[in-house]
Amino acid sequence: MAFSAVWRLANLGRHLDLSESVNKAAPVGSIKLKVASEVSEALSLGRAVVALESTIISHGMPYPQNLETAKEVERIVRENGAVPATIAILDGTPCVGLSVEELERLAILGTRAQKTARRDIAHVVACGGNGATTVSATMLFASMVHIPVFVTGGIGGVHRHSEQTMDISSDLTELGRTPVTVVCAGVKSILDIPRTLEYLETLGVCVAAYKTNEFPAFFTESSGCKVSCRVDTPEDCASLIEASIKLKLGTGILIAVPIPQEHSTSGHIIESAIQKAIKEAREKNITGNAETPFLLARVNDLTGGASLAANIALVKNNALVGAKVAVALAQLRENCQR
Repeated sequence: MAFSAVWRLANLGRHLDLSESVNKAAPVGSIKLKVASEVSEALSLGRAVVALESTIISHGMPYPQNLETAKEVERIVRENGAVPATIAILDGTPCVGLSVEELERLAILGTRAQKTARRDIAHVVACGGNGATTVSATMLFASMVHIPVFVTGGIGGVHRHSEQTMDISSDLTELGRTPVTVVCAGVKSILDIPRTLEYLETLGVCVAAYKTNEFPAFFTESSGCKVSCRVDTPEDCASLIEASIKLKLGTGILIAVPIPQEHSTSGHIIESAIQKAIKEAREKNITGNAETPFLLARVNDLTGGASLAANIALVKNNALVGAKVAVALAQLRENCQR
């Protein structure tokens, strides 16, 4: 009962703090997050909230598919009992929860919005710019307002030939230091999946696979890599998340959800296209944060749009699972109060 009372008071205190910045520009000398009222209210009441990134809108898909997908993902989250909180930086203000107009603005901006990882946040805010948050930046902002569950397509990882380039996504280090659970379709198969999993192990990140014993490879159901943690229900996921938080481990959790089977049949075709796209990227010396958008766009061209269709399908499926996990977590916490 004591824990219940403290938890309720903490939620109320956070709500009061967040409410000050709802729909207001950040004042000079103090940078605050702009938290949508719907999100703030849900958090204060202990209801399920799901964080969503915005780079997938600006850099992951062309317009208008990006806007349609963003709206559809938010709809799926709502239909399954949670409140969506798409995160981005607009005119220098970090926003948690976007209006339809703000989603459309970001979708039209596309790649003119800066792809914003943790390292870029201060620069985008200081310049009053527009930033589409990657996994690392989205996790950070979600953690600031105590959103425990975040849904995305796939995370970054250790790039192929990383022993020469040292190209390792900041998504991984964020998972190692920020206590937010990321629900995704695994690591993009354009990356080195075995090394990515090794790196996550080094960082102490729990990697769980949903209803399978193998880690999925984004466009395909399996990467051939086994995982040590399997979860079969949203309730399993919620118990895992709550245990990690109560233990104060301080790390994130990665819940990898395989792409729906009906969309994985084109996986081998996509994998072949990936190999060709990687070769082209090397020949054109495309590296760093420009590499993934190039590869995804090129793979989509080579597969006649099949990879984009698969990408959209897996994001929607992740939203479905992530919303159910968030609801199960909220229910678990509510039951603990009784």
